[in-house]
Amino acid sequence: MRSSLVIAVAAILGGAPRAADAFCGFYVGGADAKMFNNATEVVLMRHGTTTVLSMQNNYQGPPEHFALVVPVPVVMTKAQVKTLPRELFDKVDTLGAPRLVEYWEQDPCRVEVPEEDEAGVDYDRAPMKKMSKSDSDDDTSRKYHVKIEAQFSVGEYDIVVLSATESTGLDHWLRDNKYSIPSGAEPLLRPYIEQGMKFFVAKVDPKKVRFENGMATLSPLRFHYDSPEFSLPIRLGLANSQGTQDLIVNILAPNTRYEVANYPNVTIPTNLNVTDAVRTRFGEFYAALFDHAVSQVPGSVVTEYAWDSGSCDPCPGPTLDGNDLATLGADVMGARYQDASAYTLTRLHARYGKEVSRDLVFRAVAPIAGGRGIPDEHGHMSSEVTKDGTNNFQGRYVILHPWTGAMACPSPRRGGENTGQQIAAKPATNLAFAPRGKVDLSQMVASTLPGTSPLSSTDQPLPIPVRQTAQGCACQTGGNGTASFAGALGVLAIVLRRRRRTI
Repeated sequence: MRSSLVIAVAAILGGAPRAADAFCGFYVGGADAKMFNNATEVVLMRHGTTTVLSMQNNYQGPPEHFALVVPVPVVMTKAQVKTLPRELFDKVDTLGAPRLVEYWEQDPCRVEVPEEDEAGVDYDRAPMKKMSKSDSDDDTSRKYHVKIEAQFSVGEYDIVVLSATESTGLDHWLRDNKYSIPSGAEPLLRPYIEQGMKFFVAKVDPKKVRFENGMATLSPLRFHYDSPEFSLPIRLGLANSQGTQDLIVNILAPNTRYEVANYPNVTIPTNLNVTDAVRTRFGEFYAALFDHAVSQVPGSVVTEYAWDSGSCDPCPGPTLDGNDLATLGADVMGARYQDASAYTLTRLHARYGKEVSRDLVFRAVAPIAGGRGIPDEHGHMSSEVTKDGTNNFQGRYVILHPWTGAMACPSPRRGGENTGQQIAAKPATNLAFAPRGKVDLSQMVASTLPGTSPLSSTDQPLPIPVRQTAQGCACQTGGNGTASFAGALGVLAIVLRRRRRTI
């Protein structure tokens, strides 16, 4: 699914070409260029106190050299940072995406229903100069209260890790090095600097990446850290906001679903019968449905998916295999814990403007089920979301094609198992770019549109995971600012123009 409205901050700087989403950081550009982040996809893998954060985002701005700045809890080493294939983010996004399916009713009078092959799924649709160490000399430290802690290269990124001891130090350092800072950025930086964060600066050469419609498609970046809290900063992204932003968070955790603890939660209305017009306007339809749900519970974060990452029904694309999970962080979890397996994928979606005042804090919650089953003889499906022993929830929308031929038997078998075989599920794509305000839901929903109310979830106690032996665990716990980092990385994207003076 191209949209990947995924979320925002997170990991570090990557470039997602697909969706328009929120970004928990800001871009800084030269020559007073107007730069905006309009799409970020984040995948968080969580187990115990360990978080592996992977991110890709769209950057929209002038195609000169630019870089990203990310507050991090400790000084990162090259071993903790790697680039990932962008195709994997598309796979995660598609798996958790809202899906459209179609059923053709079979002849209600046929006596035998031969076994049919499973419906096929069309998955196919479905050079910069490094900073000199001399720049970190005593004069720089005294003048800016900024120190270069480390520098290395990963993929197309030249990375420098800075520390700052004053809230204005990084701001002045960037300005004096000819970078234009978004107005109002310093107050957003201040709390992270006061928490003792370091600043991960990654410069990018646009010759090594693709620009599509003015958007840089950078390699996603991944890194990991330990923190007792699990949260995601989103306020930094307001510096580059053009108004309303979409945020999608994908969370992978062993047999565990997550919600936000400090905002209301709702589930997207599911199992709706929709008209044939939705086929060609699915993204636009879903955006309208999402807006409708949020309007009923303002400020809510919407759960769109909660399911085992290795299965789906129906499947809009392939599930996540062992290699995918390892790429997204299971390698780190396996090196630290003895019982990290059977990952649940939770997809959370928020849409907000400049009024947002709190970062997202996550909590583990009990499993739910919904968006399953087949139409009955009247074409109805249950839209209820229930508590369950296993997570089986999805946003699913159905176009029904009733039998139009003759029914000569005395007792036609309508609905149920005779509903007919579904075609491949179609995921909603490019949701952040979908036109808004042009869909009348009453004309597109053939069934009754259910109301939306806050979820009354209960906390899910998590067992204390068993750590690997010392030789099998390369994790780094503690460190200045780790706990206050609140389990996530606020991302400050800094866009740098090519200059005679380089950092």
